[in-house]
Amino acid sequence: MTTFFGENSFAMPAEISDDELTEIGMILSLHRNCDMSVYKSKYMKRRVAIRMRAVRCNEAAEYCALLRNCDLELDLLQKTLTIHVSQFFRNPSVFEKLRTDVMAGLLKARENDSPDPLRFWCLGCAAGEEPYSLAILLRLYFGREVRQVPVSIVGTDVDAETLKIAQQAEYNEDRLKEVSTELREHFFRQHGSRYQLIPEIREMVTFVQGDITSIEQYVKSDLVLCRNTLIYFNRPDQEKILNGIADILPNGGILVLGKSETLVGDARQRFVSVCPVERIYRKL
Repeated sequence: MTTFFGENSFAMPAEISDDELTEIGMILSLHRNCDMSVYKSKYMKRRVAIRMRAVRCNEAAEYCALLRNCDLELDLLQKTLTIHVSQFFRNPSVFEKLRTDVMAGLLKARENDSPDPLRFWCLGCAAGEEPYSLAILLRLYFGREVRQVPVSIVGTDVDAETLKIAQQAEYNEDRLKEVSTELREHFFRQHGSRYQLIPEIREMVTFVQGDITSIEQYVKSDLVLCRNTLIYFNRPDQEKILNGIADILPNGGILVLGKSETLVGDARQRFVSVCPVERIYRKL
């Protein structure tokens, strides 16, 4: 009989119990001030199992012992739990709807209403693809309006290393799948196999490290993108985040969620749908 592994090969990690997950969470909280309780346990167990396989731990107890004695593994686990992969103009139809039905109205209202900047905020921005996509959209279609109305685009993420990548604004080609050849030539400069955004776009975006569950740190904004982020959180924290966003949006402000996300709890009474297909909502 042919086998692919020797007798001493590593077995798959045993299933992680709720109590074991709680213990891992306590270690992370103590040493990295990282609160795992806000995430869905199914998601957390799957992510922890990735690290257990990587360090060849069969049992959660063995992995807990490693965490208590290895700062590097603590860092790697935290990164595994918080990492989000994105790309430019992810779900292009969302950005098209923002262009045709949202952006012009926000810019026009601010032009006649206030000298304050129009504030766009991307929560869980990963390596910056989403806020930079907004910047490209504005520069491409609303150049005249942006010259008259100051615009602030902010991206926040919990992971400092990911934000450093965002500030460098240099990407592999797989992050540009939805970017046409024309836009690549106009807004990017190729360096070998990688593409770097031109300074004019990079300078439009500011990155800030922040925890999405710390709603007391939310800043007043006119458009908030919180896409493909809520799905990782438990229902109470989803409600907390959505109400926190509603609190910092003005009447008429816009919230954009991911395609697999929706409003929950009291937040459903605080928004009206602009486009149910694209999960775009307006604050009442």
